Amino acid sequence: MEIATMEKTTELEAAVMDQIKDRRSSRSYLSKPLEAEKIKSLFEAARWAPSAMNDQPWTYVFATKGEGELWVKLYSMLNDGNRLWAGNAPLLILSMARNTYRNYGTPNPTALYDLGAANAFLSLQATELGLNAHQMGGYNREKTRELLNIPDTYDLGVIIAVGYPGGPELLPEALRVRELSPRYRFSQKEFVHSKAFEK
Repeated sequence: MEIATMEKTTELEAAVMDQIKDRRSSRSYLSKPLEAEKIKSLFEAARWAPSAMNDQPWTYVFATKGEGELWVKLYSMLNDGNRLWAGNAPLLILSMARNTYRNYGTPNPTALYDLGAANAFLSLQATELGLNAHQMGGYNREKTRELLNIPDTYDLGVIIAVGYPGGPELLPEALRVRELSPRYRFSQKEFVHSKAFEK
């Protein structure tokens, strides 16, 4: 079977706001702790994200490094590849979505979509504050539910590492190349269409 080649580019195809242009999922963090007001600002940005029926189904559990055992628990849930670098992040955030509507108790089919919007707002606010937010899907979900006693009424999202960005020299050699590589994105023509799918 032939696999079509998808066109990618590092260049912007249209103007976007600086927070989108400058956002990057870095793996390098300084050991500098985060100020409480900046942490609150991240969640304030998430708070104002759009959601179906304004239900705001997102929930966050966060911990700062060196304060109690919750950060250690969140870190222990990550897969080996993420633990290589995320241990330097001063803030770890677990994101999740309540999977039923608050006022009706019926299933909310867009809960994770809404959580994604809130996480995007949080990430862009991090960029505005001079921080780096790296979202990770690579973690043990069963262990996470068990260690944090998360009920089935919540669907798990990503774990987000946040901190002041450091240089590539702070990373293991295997990760430095990835850190320095350009950001490629599919060209718009690969995912934006003005016609229906063909039969």
